[in-house]
Amino acid sequence: MKYIFVTGGVVSSLGKGVASASLGALLRARGYRVTAVKIDPYINIDAGTMRPYEHGEVFVTASGAETDLDIGNYERFLDLDIPPGSNITTGQVYQEVIRKERAGDYLSQTVQVIPHVTDEIKRRIKVAGENAGAEIVLIEVGGTVGDIESLPFLEAIRQFRFDEGDENVLYLHLTLVPYLGTSNEFKTKPTQHSVATLRSVGISPDIVMVRSKEKLPPEITRKIALFTSVRENRVFSSFDVSHVYEVPLTLEEQGLGKAVEALLGLERVHPNLGVWTNAVRTIKQPAHAVTIALAGKYTAMPDAYLSLLESLTHAGIANDARVNIKWINAEELDSSSGEEGGLEAQLGDVDGILVPGGFGIRGIEGKIHAAQYAREGGVPYLGICLGMQIAVIEYARNVAGLSGANSAEFDEYAPHRVIDLMPEQLEIAGLGGTMRLGDWPMDLGAGTKIAELYGVPEGGTVRERHRHRFEVNPGYVQRLQDAGLTISGVTPGVAGRGAGLVESIEIPGHPFFVALQAHPEFKSRPMRPSPPFAGFVAAALAHKGVRVEPALNLTGSGS
Repeated sequence: MKYIFVTGGVVSSLGKGVASASLGALLRARGYRVTAVKIDPYINIDAGTMRPYEHGEVFVTASGAETDLDIGNYERFLDLDIPPGSNITTGQVYQEVIRKERAGDYLSQTVQVIPHVTDEIKRRIKVAGENAGAEIVLIEVGGTVGDIESLPFLEAIRQFRFDEGDENVLYLHLTLVPYLGTSNEFKTKPTQHSVATLRSVGISPDIVMVRSKEKLPPEITRKIALFTSVRENRVFSSFDVSHVYEVPLTLEEQGLGKAVEALLGLERVHPNLGVWTNAVRTIKQPAHAVTIALAGKYTAMPDAYLSLLESLTHAGIANDARVNIKWINAEELDSSSGEEGGLEAQLGDVDGILVPGGFGIRGIEGKIHAAQYAREGGVPYLGICLGMQIAVIEYARNVAGLSGANSAEFDEYAPHRVIDLMPEQLEIAGLGGTMRLGDWPMDLGAGTKIAELYGVPEGGTVRERHRHRFEVNPGYVQRLQDAGLTISGVTPGVAGRGAGLVESIEIPGHPFFVALQAHPEFKSRPMRPSPPFAGFVAAALAHKGVRVEPALNLTGSGS
């Protein structure tokens, strides 16, 4: 097994995840079995309880791990499901070291950062690679070189070269070269200092990748090579592009794939990058365009909806369309709903309405108004997780005649708690890792819109990822159905959980009103878009008056 370690310097949020994922895509395009590991130096066990405003979205894997959003980038770029244990945190490492100490695994030793903590870090990286059956493991070290939190991880990856051999370990360092407009020059000093800091902990980078606004001129590349002692043909420019799916192509054009092949002693292989070339062409030169309203709670932090946005891009590729996002703060919808023409002013110019997942009561009534507007106005609607629960509440109130219907999450004394906790959830204490998480099966009803989207018009079972506590209350399902709501998907019998929980709903006769309890965005890929999202964008195009035949197979990402 070969290991590529990606570190970052100068500032955080440079895009190490995209850079690592892009390198992984280049290696996958050469036929190698690749997996990825993200190291997060925070003390949290996982990302599950972090604020979306601070951390961005929590990405859920098939196994149910609540991870950093970069794991989502890896899954999309590498087109694979990242296995358990691939998001390593300081909290996990110390928890396991302390558990072993209490169990007597260290006998009479004094437990220290070196070797016990570093050995645990190395063990976890190796196990993640073995679980994936990988030939090459990409390891992204979160944070910035010089951060005190990262030191044990940097020491562990330093030791890898001695443990595994020079030919099996590669260090790639991502830095920033700012451009000063006042003096019209690129400044390399931060990169020089960053590499010096990395060397101070015993790691000399084999490759330096530089983030910059524009592609670096040759004289700047030569200067960086000179001052960092890295060969000029191993200094790469990761400059701003219109979409992240261009990054693999720009790096391959500069020779990154060949440099990695040479450093790791890999056979020279010509990559097949047709998928990325076609995707970028469609993104940059689409035949059509639609505008989707995203009515959410975290609209000030787009990364909180990263997988949703990427899924809409994938759906746009499938439909040869650019998907423009109109961000709608759900609280503003709530305040404008009482004004004459208020909702029309906010939503009247969009081709579809998407209500995403979320937690907490803020903005809930605005989302309910958005669902009502879509239902009554024939506007395509896609509800995800909370977005499905919102649609159920709206339908219960305004169609089924259940006045005051609500979710127990927002009003535990509501007269009709059409969304409620299931009995097994009432017995759970704590928040971390306690929701319905990961891949769950969904039985789709024959003849339903959702079954058609997934390519099983006669009905069938598909799997999608979940992250939620509250469910549609089974006690109200019949009343909702009697009022005309179609329950198009339910859980089959699953050990430890009863069958029949509502997984998806739709409204018959509506051009497109589909909502799922699951998060299908987590399984969407550029080459295999999520069926509900692809169908949603197609419906938005139809609503706008555009007829388009999807260019890709839409049934692949939900199986």
